Amino acid sequence: MIARFWHGRVPQEKADRYAEYMRAVVLPDYRGVPGNRGAWCMRRDDGEIVHFELLSFWDDVEAVKLFAGEDHEIARYYDFDDLYLIEKEAHVLHYEVCAGTGV
Repeated sequence: MIARFWHGRVPQEKADRYAEYMRAVVLPDYRGVPGNRGAWCMRRDDGEIVHFELLSFWDDVEAVKLFAGEDHEIARYYDFDDLYLIEKEAHVLHYEVCAGTGV
């Protein structure tokens, strides 16, 4: 199983609306891809900046590629991201899950 981490930063005044997009658009999109085992959005307020982390789990790298494309290390963005993100980080992180427990 593969864990995929994405990070983004949003100005505080736009964070609530961005969180709504994550719930309504992004998470359902991730979860709709064959081989996705779940996706979670986390938020951390840090003064005038809010950090969003998106953690998703996938069967394997091929499943990640169904979502992200052949160059799966490159971050995938949505049309609305330009309106909210301070910058669009180029890459995401992937880890092979070697141990864990279910929720």
